Amino acid sequence: MKREEVEKRTILLAVVGSHAYRMNTEHSDVDLKGIAIAQKRHYLGFETFEQKDQGWHDEPGNIEAINGSSDVCVYELRKYLHLAALNNPNILELMWLEPEDYLILTAVGKKLISYRQEMLCTKVKHSFSGYAFAQLKKIETHRKWLLNPPAKKPELADFGLNEEYKPLTKDEINAFLEFLYLCVRDCIEFMQPAEELYELLIARIDYKGIFKQHPFSVETLPYVQQFTRASPDFIRLLHVSQSYRTALREYDNYQSWKKNRNPTRAETERKVGYDVKHAAHLIRLLRMGIEILTIGEVIVNRERAGDAAQLKAIRNCEYSYETVKNLADDLFNKIEEVYPKSALPKYVDRSRINDICVELVEMQGWE
Repeated sequence: MKREEVEKRTILLAVVGSHAYRMNTEHSDVDLKGIAIAQKRHYLGFETFEQKDQGWHDEPGNIEAINGSSDVCVYELRKYLHLAALNNPNILELMWLEPEDYLILTAVGKKLISYRQEMLCTKVKHSFSGYAFAQLKKIETHRKWLLNPPAKKPELADFGLNEEYKPLTKDEINAFLEFLYLCVRDCIEFMQPAEELYELLIARIDYKGIFKQHPFSVETLPYVQQFTRASPDFIRLLHVSQSYRTALREYDNYQSWKKNRNPTRAETERKVGYDVKHAAHLIRLLRMGIEILTIGEVIVNRERAGDAAQLKAIRNCEYSYETVKNLADDLFNKIEEVYPKSALPKYVDRSRINDICVELVEMQGWE
């Protein structure tokens, strides 16, 4: 959909990110997110529309705030509700902002917000701690690059490979990992006591992504071989190919990071030895996850939550890496502690979410 069409059917548009968290600095960009209900042809015809996250400044439009924002994303209602049902942190917060953060909030948008409590379940433990863990891994990766940057580009010989004994291609590796994933999934599917494990495999944990991003350890190789009935030579080639390509990917990522990092952010990283922006979001995500599990509320405004000053202090380089890491470890332990005690339902009622979607689309109408 073009910008003007999306604008006309937008039911909610808000300032998000550091400004909504009340963690912004003088250098912080203004980011916007919104929700729109698509046109009739997208529901009843062949055309699809899930979100608009580019092309805003190349097309005519009437919402002035969009022109001044560097990052704008508007989700179609069905896509939004799907992500909300998964308790995606960046999605849930759209329904829990302060009144002044909403630039557009129609009657349909207000109706959606009235249902926000029904979107919460204990899955927030996995989604918020998962996003927090991703921030932590970025911090640790960047810190490793700062303190011990790659000395040279990985070569075939470093992994016992050469022009005759070539590594498997990415497509060959991914095809095998897809086969392994399907074998594991199908095996678990027919194990009656393993329903929870099956759900973890197909829905809550991206095992396929894990297979593709991390080489198998030496200890697991015999089990992979036995399970897939691959030859020992192939399993060895798979292992060294994964190791080589992982090292090559990390080297390329390091070069890209070094070339494209923001100068101001690079200076703060050099000063304290870690990425303070990632660190502030790491602590925020864990705290928000704990709050949702304990009080059933998404507190986006960290001034209201009471930790905005500390989060800003982290961003202002006032905390050492060791202090932030210890704080994060305590919060990871805390979210594990409160998770089994939460009064939230285990799952979102998807049938109910479907009814809400139908109600909002009918309320909006096609014109």
